[in-house]
Amino acid sequence: MSIFIEATIKVIAAFVFLLLTTLIIIWAERKWVSDLQNRIGPDRAGPFGILQSLADGAKAFFKESIRPARADFVIYMAAPIAAVLPALLIFLVIPIGAPVEIGGTEYTLQVMDLNIGLLYVLALSSIAVYAITLAGWSSGSKYPLLGAVRASAQMISYEAAMGLALVPVVLFAGTTSIAGIVDGQQGTFGAFLPAWNIVLLPSFVIFLIAGFAETNRAPFDLVEAESEIVGGYHTEYSGLTFAMFFLAEYINVFNISALTATLFLGGWAGPVPDFLPTAIQWLVPIFWFLLKTWAVVFLFVWVRATLPRMRYDQLMAFGWKRLIPVSLAWIILCAVAIGFREFGAPWS
Repeated sequence: MSIFIEATIKVIAAFVFLLLTTLIIIWAERKWVSDLQNRIGPDRAGPFGILQSLADGAKAFFKESIRPARADFVIYMAAPIAAVLPALLIFLVIPIGAPVEIGGTEYTLQVMDLNIGLLYVLALSSIAVYAITLAGWSSGSKYPLLGAVRASAQMISYEAAMGLALVPVVLFAGTTSIAGIVDGQQGTFGAFLPAWNIVLLPSFVIFLIAGFAETNRAPFDLVEAESEIVGGYHTEYSGLTFAMFFLAEYINVFNISALTATLFLGGWAGPVPDFLPTAIQWLVPIFWFLLKTWAVVFLFVWVRATLPRMRYDQLMAFGWKRLIPVSLAWIILCAVAIGFREFGAPWS
């Protein structure tokens, strides 16, 4: 199989997987939130309401899209695309399973393994800020503009904390390749529990909190504070363009969950039962990856159904005065610990 055909198959498979996963996440979130808040949730469209997400998607696709008279047409239409593309591209560097050997050739269950995978992820997540800013500015209305300014300030603030939280991971793993980081988590506690997982608990917590803010999820959903700025930067969008922003949001929720599972929970690593036939043993690492990722997705939903929305000044103060200083202090401690491990005590 040529490299071009292999890459094409992987890209199409990843695209279809993300779209189906988004539909499942939307349905699961509605059911989980309804259970957590003692409500019924979707139960009309299909058994257990499983077709509700598909119905909403069809409605958004066929609904008329109304464009404001003052909107800048080119930027107004480009903003939703700029929001979805980085979300789709981030998933391409996340390994969802162990390498598989077919016909003597080894294939990785990852679209591309970049040696700068973490930098690639951070770069694309930064580009997503432009989509929000341009959407608010190009709408020609004051409320989307205020929502865009608020959203861009929030994302830039927590992007810094997220990047700093990943520095100890790179220090301990010795690589910025995401596949290499998964391999580095095979330690003395076995494949299921990485040897240095507990050591990086502060990085795990900071990264997860920053992920909530980056995806505009509660309690950091100030971008969509209806009582203050209507719906935020996408107030003037409708139909398919409106749905694209939410598609990007839910894909990013899955991406953050997958990155959390990959960087801190061992990724696809896990015990493989010996009694399973060799032909299906390659599915077990995929199962562990999905199990860990969906556990983090459930945490996103649980927090949304539990915690109230923060004030904007509290949100910004928490990012700049709490997360970033703690991240810097933790980097220093990790660097000192690695120095002791590699070179020993300076007085010895």
